[in-house]
Amino acid sequence: MTFGIDSRDIALAGAALALLLGPSLRASEPIDPGRFETLHRTIQPRPDEERWLQIPWETSLWEARRKASAEGKPILLWEMDGNPLGCT
Repeated sequence: MTFGIDSRDIALAGAALALLLGPSLRASEPIDPGRFETLHRTIQPRPDEERWLQIPWETSLWEARRKASAEGKPILLWEMDGNPLGCT
């Protein structure tokens, strides 16, 4: 006797969860146009939060290795796999 979980169990659990949470998963009320500007300013990054944009990043690993070697500096490799709109 095995106690494995297969795709049917996952689908059934997902359907049950959707039925239980469905009524509470409604869209929120629209933002009042008068409040939009204030909210928009609030969520914008401050200049001190975007200092990483001032770094002259290299897009070529070979060029980054060459420069790092010449200047005696380390390399910070910022890399991700998957869809650029969201890792899957």
